[in-house]
Order: sequence, then C-alpha cells, then structure tokens
Amino acid sequence: MKKPLVGALFAVLLLGAGTAPAVAATGQEAATAGKAAVGTAAADTVKVKVTPRAVNFAGTVALSNCSGSVVRTPDSQPSDPALVLSNGHCMETGFPGPGQVVFNRSSSRSFTLLNASGSGVATLRASKIAYGTMTDTDISVYQLTSTYAQIESNYGIKALELNTAHPVQGTAITVVSGYWKRTYSCNVDGFVYRLKEGQWTWKDSVRYTSACQTIGGTSGSPVIDNATGKVVAVNNTGNENGQSCTDNNPCEVDESGNVTVRKGINYAQQTYGLVPCIGPGNKFDLNRAGCALPKP
Repeated sequence: MKKPLVGALFAVLLLGAGTAPAVAATGQEAATAGKAAVGTAAADTVKVKVTPRAVNFAGTVALSNCSGSVVRTPDSQPSDPALVLSNGHCMETGFPGPGQVVFNRSSSRSFTLLNASGSGVATLRASKIAYGTMTDTDISVYQLTSTYAQIESNYGIKALELNTAHPVQGTAITVVSGYWKRTYSCNVDGFVYRLKEGQWTWKDSVRYTSACQTIGGTSGSPVIDNATGKVVAVNNTGNENGQSCTDNNPCEVDESGNVTVRKGINYAQQTYGLVPCIGPGNKFDLNRAGCALPKP
C-alpha cells in the first residue's frame, strides 16, 4: 500500500487539519514532495488523444495520514449527506483483514477540504464509515455531517462525480493527492486480473504508465479522467523495491496463475462498481441490483 504517513514535521502540509500525519514519509518522499507536481506521459507507450480539462484540487481532501475526495453518484441529490472516498487501508480502525468489511460504523473523523489551488478552506467531519474493505478492492467511503448543498453554499466547492463505466486502456488520467497537494499525470496502462500484496488480493486493478510515481500519503487520491473530470479509480499501492507479492510490493497474477513483478509501477482500484451500491439518500445497500461489493 501507499503507506499512511507519520511525523509531526509534515503536519504543516495539512492546512486546517487538527493532527499530524500518523506515519513518517521516507526521506526520499519528503525530498521530492515539493518538486513540480505534474508528470508527463511522453515516454509511455500507451497514449490516447484527448481534450484535457483543467484538473485541480477542488473537492479533494487531506486526511491525517492519506488523501481522499468528496464524491457523488450521478443520482446523488444536493440535500444528501456528502461522501468522502479514500482507501480501506486509510481507515482509523486499522487495516481490515481479508474478508473483513466495515459497514455503517460510527466515526467522527475530520477531513481538510481543499479548493482549486490546494488551500485548506474547511474542516469536514464524518458521521460514520459507510463502507470500507481491503477485500477485492481497497476502498473506504465516509458519510459526512454536511450535505453537498451546504458544502457548495459555504465554500463554493462541488463534489467530484463517480464515473459509472469501466475505465479504458490508454485513458489520460491525473492522480490528485490532497495530502501532498500534488498531482501526477499519466495514462491507464492496463488492468490486472489479480493484484496480490501480502495477505490481500484485489480484482481488476488499474495499472498506471510509469509517469505516475506516487508516494506514501497519496493513498486514497482520486484518479480523474482528464477528458471527463470524473473519478474512475482510487490510488492505493505500488511496487517499491521489486519484491514479489509482499507488503508494499504487489505482484500481478493472470488468469493462468502466472506472476509478474513490475518494480516502480503503481496501481489503483476502480470505482465504477461503487455506484450501483449507493441508493437514495446516499445510503449503501449491498443488495441493490448490480452491487458486487463484498458483504459483511
């Protein structure tokens, strides 16, 4: 996983956040965090021609140890309680074990809401973890005490919309980290049948082209389709030093069981599968038609 971070010296990066990060960034991560934010896909082998939109930080959030974003489905209403998307391994309850699902668990976690330039403009608060797991995928969704209408009225910021379709290979994307206030631009290189890391296995993961060199603290960042501005995935891990299937060194497993290790390559979990599971009032209903998320 793109590890949650600790170390009081990084607290300054979280404008408006009340606590320091929870796990220390490596020296290399700290040294590179302030460099230019946008990567290039010029050397990548998979390219598509798109009319890029201006991708910025509006609607993203900084957690105490990770990144995230305020998201909505196409059917979410202004009066609905807003949702924040991040990783399952970013939950304050700790890493859920294989097969474990956190569902409708009370939470008062806070999030620093960012504007387009990456400045913290508000502290949002959760009422519960609506859903969280590291089985098949690596996601957490928090329900907030604020509605979309309240957030937009008070701070002028709209939620990011979840795309309803499977991403496409070659799509130009941007990973937007609210924690580091940094973006990474590349393309969808392909999809992984099974991505294994330690005791966890994820299905149909997104593999980035090499330009997206995400680091610790980028966990939970929304992956945005540059052409539509919609969220297609959530950033979660990368192979750091070439080991096979170990913590922080995920391996790819194909349908025949063949294992491939790609040192320095990073990954995300698709999010279109969330949409069928979210019903009226932004309530999770794991029995809705088309919902395939693991159940508690």
